[in-house]
Amino acid sequence: MLTEDTLSLTPRSWLQTLAKGERKRLLGSALCGVLAGSQTIVVVVGLAWLIDQLVLHHRPPISLLPIFSLLVGSVLLRAAFQWGHETLSLEASLRIRQRARAQLLDKLSALGPVWLTSQHSGSLANQVVEHIDALEGYFARFYPQLRITLCLPLLILAVAGWLDYLVALFLLLSAPLIPLFMALVGMGAERLNRDQFVAVSRLSAHFIDRVRGMTTLQLFGRTSAAQQDVWYATDEYRRLSMRTLRLAFLSSAVLEFFSSVAIAVVAMYVGFGLLGYIEYGPSPSLTLFSGLAVLLLAPEFFQPLRTLSQHYHDRAAALGAAESVVDILNQPNLVSGHRYMVPLSDRSAIELTAACVAYPRRGQVIGPIDLTIQRGDVVALSGASGSGKSTLLALLAGFIAPSAGEYRRQENSHYAWLDQQPCLLHGSLIDNLRLAAPEASREEMLAALHRAGFGLLLTQLPEGLDTLIGERGVGLSGGQAQRLALARVYLSNAPLVLLDEPTASLDQETEQFVMAALLELAQEGRTLVIATHHPAVIAVAQRHLAFEQGELVEVTS
Repeated sequence: MLTEDTLSLTPRSWLQTLAKGERKRLLGSALCGVLAGSQTIVVVVGLAWLIDQLVLHHRPPISLLPIFSLLVGSVLLRAAFQWGHETLSLEASLRIRQRARAQLLDKLSALGPVWLTSQHSGSLANQVVEHIDALEGYFARFYPQLRITLCLPLLILAVAGWLDYLVALFLLLSAPLIPLFMALVGMGAERLNRDQFVAVSRLSAHFIDRVRGMTTLQLFGRTSAAQQDVWYATDEYRRLSMRTLRLAFLSSAVLEFFSSVAIAVVAMYVGFGLLGYIEYGPSPSLTLFSGLAVLLLAPEFFQPLRTLSQHYHDRAAALGAAESVVDILNQPNLVSGHRYMVPLSDRSAIELTAACVAYPRRGQVIGPIDLTIQRGDVVALSGASGSGKSTLLALLAGFIAPSAGEYRRQENSHYAWLDQQPCLLHGSLIDNLRLAAPEASREEMLAALHRAGFGLLLTQLPEGLDTLIGERGVGLSGGQAQRLALARVYLSNAPLVLLDEPTASLDQETEQFVMAALLELAQEGRTLVIATHHPAVIAVAQRHLAFEQGELVEVTS
């Protein structure tokens, strides 16, 4: 659920909030990891004891069979705990990503079409898909491993201290150096990952722009230049990705260097201690068992840190992806969660009371407006470009919420939207008609197309309703696309029809036909609100509202 608190999100706080929703699974995964590590300790210490018994005490292998059985059981338990660790973490990561994607989609819905039209669809799609998927490694691997790293080395340190406190002391002194240098490297990795996600979003938008404009590029002979632009953009992304990977490998190299040095020092201490060259502290009491056990435990002490280092890139990637997502989540909502749908009088379709609309960083753009639109009204909105016609129409549609005042519409009412560039998808005519009426039959679709004046063209199409059109109506003229969108209005049976410059790009004959069809809708009792510059459209309207000097006034003839 999105609230006003969402506006103060940071990438880290958002990731922490997501983790809280799956705390039980994530902690269960970490606990299974620690238990798997504890079984490793049992195996290592047991193996050292077995070697000591066989080599120094010359015990027969048959007498050690119970210990062998114990070690086999520990190995099986370790596998079971490891399976639980991976299963719980993957399940938690999947649920978190589903929740994060739903949260982002809810936010995009709350921002509304007005905000979405100012963004690039390719970049948004990349954020919804790729950026959310980039969180997988953080929650499935890094987050549980961080908890394991905080607990398991302490357990190994306690066992090593029981065997030889000098080894434990040395491991304790060498351990902080690794996270320190990893953090220094990680700060650079986080910045590079952030730049990388910005670059891939820009690359997605760049590529989709070129694909959509392919026809225009071919007409003007610019396909080679466009291909070169895409190549430069992808090459820059490749360079940035390689820099990120180099830094990720550097963090692993830092850990491997320090852990290798520490293990080598422990090996030297054990070797010289067993030979009698070291007589300080517990060294004289070193045995094959204790020496071999601490030597085998030293790599296990650094193993959680080594695994964390391998997944440190997942953290940097998640923070880079989260930053772009949080930028969207911190945007102020333009569409109110409450639609202001309350019972009105039997005649009223929409009521505005001192309604104002303000945009972030732009201030108030229209209002205050007091307006009542009755059912069955045909209302024309006019005014200079930028005066507020489209903003008022978006307010009536619910695309934006009033920043002040009230907006009321009939309960359970729905509307149809038609503008000068109707939204047509790549697919068949049926696919596009079902956007308005998913349950409509073929007979109802044919009737709506004939009513919208699309019937003559339909008879000339060999595949009829199954004819494919391109995105944004490629394959249809402007008038044909407008008539197809008009057929969707007929299919919707919406009592309120909102139109934003529906005849701006049409020839006179098509304009007259579209207006005649819209007036038929008014005769059916539907309410029409039309934003337009055309005097012919204004002439057929019952009411004429105009923006004059920033105020909405009703013009009487």
